Amino acid sequence: MSRVKFSVLWMLLFVATACSLTEPFVDRRREAGRPKDDLYVGSSTTEAPVVCYNGWKTSFEEVQKMADVECVKYDTGIVAKLDEEEHFSCRIMTPTKAKFQCVR
Repeated sequence: MSRVKFSVLWMLLFVATACSLTEPFVDRRREAGRPKDDLYVGSSTTEAPVVCYNGWKTSFEEVQKMADVECVKYDTGIVAKLDEEEHFSCRIMTPTKAKFQCVR
């Protein structure tokens, strides 16, 4: 395979996967094999969801909705109130971290 074909193929793969790299996500991961009270890792808790997002691609309304869903899912509140935002503290393609508090 020539270098030109390889470069074009690499660029196509990068463009195809780049969209999923900028999707917002709740910074909460399940850690297998850990005790039940220490099951999740990440900066998000049930009372204080943390959402990582890219401000150029995702509106704040979408981020707010994700945090609201987390509060309702764990029955820790009805809405999420923004506590603070940190820039360049999540992944490179989703650099903004929005910290919320669940309120009733």
